[in-house]
Amino acid sequence: MTIVRNYYELCKPNVVLMMLLCALVGIVLASETLVPLIDIIVPLIGIGLCSGSAAAINQIIDREADAEMDRTDKRPIPQGEISVRNASIFALTIGLLGAAILIFLVNSLTAILTILALGGYAFIYTIYLKRATPQNIVIGGLAGAAPPLLGWASVTNTIEPNALLLVLIIFIWTPPHFWALAIYRKDDYAKQSIPMLPVTHGVAFTKLQIVLYTIILFLVSLFPYIVLMSGTIYLVSALILSSLFLFYSVRLYLSDDDKYAMQTFWFSIYYIFLIFIALIVDHFIYI
Repeated sequence: MTIVRNYYELCKPNVVLMMLLCALVGIVLASETLVPLIDIIVPLIGIGLCSGSAAAINQIIDREADAEMDRTDKRPIPQGEISVRNASIFALTIGLLGAAILIFLVNSLTAILTILALGGYAFIYTIYLKRATPQNIVIGGLAGAAPPLLGWASVTNTIEPNALLLVLIIFIWTPPHFWALAIYRKDDYAKQSIPMLPVTHGVAFTKLQIVLYTIILFLVSLFPYIVLMSGTIYLVSALILSSLFLFYSVRLYLSDDDKYAMQTFWFSIYYIFLIFIALIVDHFIYI
């Protein structure tokens, strides 16, 4: 079972599960009626396999840096549990399988968007953007924000404004989410010469950016209600969750204790999870 667990960890399962939740929101909100279970499961399997492949490729490319960082040195490749060759075969296999499922059992648009988004993360972000600019997570965050669009396209075979609005929420959420972690792990990134914002511009500047992005996120999170994509349940949830996120961000900004960085990071995960759950619940209540 150890080998299975190692390959499971190679796929960054927590990240993939969050992406699948975001894709599920797109699937649910794209339909005016209840979506057949098979039309939910099949695209999620395809998207999940492609996401796992992208995560594995990320770890293959970053294996040397991962081995030197406290946050990542326990991953399967740095630990020698999986060889680069076997990891590459695994990533290629599940990636091709996921793409085939999307092409033949869902639709070509979903397959193309998935390949572009996750290929952008696995290659463009990991190889170039991550080490090219302190705005790496902002630019590269577009790939990670794609899952709601992928889910929506799997139902409608189109790219629609409401789907892009869901993408916008994740896109704006990503920088304050990741920068909070980057503050806590700034020494690791500095050691590897990775130009994360706290390394290049300092912690104080990064904290300010977190607050500013959280304010923008607060406003953007209200858009689904404003455009009548959601109802009161979502509105109340968004107001409460966004207010709490802003509280965490301001507290981090005002404090010199880096422990608040990790508290902000962990709350940001709960935030995106709960706000999308609220969208799903709201949709089923008013369907």
